[in-house]
Amino acid sequence: MELKTRKRLSILILVIGMPAYVVAAVSLMNWLDGRFGRQPIWIELLIYVALGVLWALPFKRVFSGVGKG
Repeated sequence: MELKTRKRLSILILVIGMPAYVVAAVSLMNWLDGRFGRQPIWIELLIYVALGVLWALPFKRVFSGVGKG
């Protein structure tokens, strides 16, 4: 994939995909909160960290080398 295409795709992912993913992650946490009750803070933190890393894995190839000139 060309650098120009990767740059455009990465901007699209960050501007549209990231906010959508944040809304989905918070909705998931609210669903878990309603279904199982409030979890201890360390479990919630662990879930948020896992979700924060999980979104980037499929796009690792797209973001590689985008910041280089």
